[in-house]
Amino acid sequence: MDEGVSPAASVGPEVTRTECKRCGKQIRGVNGRYACSLCGWVNHWSEGHNRLPSGAEDPDYRPGRS
Repeated sequence: MDEGVSPAASVGPEVTRTECKRCGKQIRGVNGRYACSLCGWVNHWSEGHNRLPSGAEDPDYRPGRS
């Protein structure tokens, strides 16, 4: 790793895993956000491990575009 880059700056999305709350299947997600491919259960977005970026922070964001 470059000495000029802090470890926190180089950390990307983390693959996490848990059991589906509906059917019990072992599932994986990104940063604590899950969707079960077997039964369709999805956890609430606020249960994730970090803050979601706003629309204005999206690199593809263009004001006035719908």
